[in-house]
Formats: sequence, C-alpha cells, structure tokens
Amino acid sequence: MIRRKLDNEGPDRLYTLTRGRSRADHHQLDLVTLIVSRAEPTRGMQSEHVRILQLCRSPTAVVEISADLALPVSVVKVLLSDMLDAGQLSARNPSATRIGTSLPDADFLRKVLVGLENL
Repeated sequence: MIRRKLDNEGPDRLYTLTRGRSRADHHQLDLVTLIVSRAEPTRGMQSEHVRILQLCRSPTAVVEISADLALPVSVVKVLLSDMLDAGQLSARNPSATRIGTSLPDADFLRKVLVGLENL
C-alpha cells in the first residue's frame, strides 16, 4: 500500500485549515462543480487559497482541486466556500444547467431500451 501525503498529516492540520468546520452548508458544491478564480493571490493569504487561485485560472472541477492539493474533498469544499463568500472565486455546477430543460419522451426512451436489448 502506498501512503499518500495526507496519511502523514495529523487531523490537527485539517481542523486548522477549516477552522473546525466539517461542511460548507451554504454552497452546493459537488465533485464536478467548476471553479474559476476571480482574484489574484495577495500577501498573507493562506497557502492553500493561493494554490486554489492559481489552479482555477481556467475552470477546474472540485475533485481536481482536491487531488492537486492532496486534501479530502470535504476540506476543499470548506476552503472553496470561504473563497466564494469573499468573492475570490465563482462556481458553476454543470448539472444546474439541465434544470428547466425538458426530459426526453418516455415512449422514445422505451424504444431506445428495446433497441439496445435487441443488440
């Protein structure tokens, strides 16, 4: 078994990064939410925030940010939530664009299913 960077860190660091919070309740972020920087890093900024701003110069999924920072997704969501509140980032959930669009006709879906079964 290969030990990841996270395995060598104690939970104290993660607790400190999130200031004791375990969720970002007021932002609906999932693994595929795209994050884009709206600000540049400033002096005195937390190193994880700086890295997020650098990573997100082009749209980047939450899961990619988590992988690059080698931090759990839950911790990254808390960090992103703070940065969204500060106006440093913008977020776009690709699945949100589907809301309001009509679903395919049920008869059409049945025909597709029958066609697939016949293959």
